[in-house]
Amino acid sequence: MSSVLFDVPGPRAARRHRIIGIATVIAVIAIIGAVIWKFQAEGQLTYAKWEPFFTPSLIQLLLKGLAWTILAGALAIVFAVPLGMVLGVAKLSDHRIIRWPAWLFVEFFRAVPLLMLIIFIWSMQGFPLDTIFPLVLGLLLYNGSVLAEVVRAGINAVPVGQAEAAYALGLRKHQVMRIILLPQAIKIMLPSFISQCIVALKDTSLGFYILAPGLTFAGREIYKTFQNYLQTAIVLAVVYIILNLLLGLLGEWLQRRFGGESKIQMVGDVVRAQPEGATARA
Repeated sequence: MSSVLFDVPGPRAARRHRIIGIATVIAVIAIIGAVIWKFQAEGQLTYAKWEPFFTPSLIQLLLKGLAWTILAGALAIVFAVPLGMVLGVAKLSDHRIIRWPAWLFVEFFRAVPLLMLIIFIWSMQGFPLDTIFPLVLGLLLYNGSVLAEVVRAGINAVPVGQAEAAYALGLRKHQVMRIILLPQAIKIMLPSFISQCIVALKDTSLGFYILAPGLTFAGREIYKTFQNYLQTAIVLAVVYIILNLLLGLLGEWLQRRFGGESKIQMVGDVVRAQPEGATARA
């Protein structure tokens, strides 16, 4: 059995793949073993280093930081999506007075490094240290600009005949954009939207530099007290990985719900998404 893109490997290729797989597993186990040995030799596995993460009061501190991180990420994403939609549509306008300011806005905030943008907003307005507003505003401006390009690319990916047919029916341009192009473009750009949401959530860690409340700020309080930098970094990384996995699962559900991909099929040891109804038609 073969698909359009892949052929089922023959006996020699299958044997080669098994050898490469076994060698990869052995290499990964060896690397993990070397890391554990190094940690043990340096005294990084002692209970005193990990005890803070089993202490109820410090767990509560981390959970409070987690709540702030989720709040900052959610606010940035909720406001960045409509901003990106408006800017993306504006960049496709036939009117220069609309298109050029949108282009300038997007290119500027995409080019400025996010950390510099957050620090600039924070220092310019003199926000107190316990606020997340500069962090959220920086994330909003940056991710809104990136999403604008995603929207523009998604609309351009819709077949031209769709708009031409709508114009032939007598629809105006704003109606074609709202009724015909945007609904189809959203399905196309949904995976990119989800990826950018994950990036925005990870970038909340930059709030550490302006002492905004969040996971990294809570971790700072812990490692300053217990001098366990490595252990704190590992725990925070695990929390961020779990958060991103959950967001990725949510994105897959949204894509199946609104993007038309409802099932995953195994073909020749390769996983590929199948549009709904494709199997039945075959």
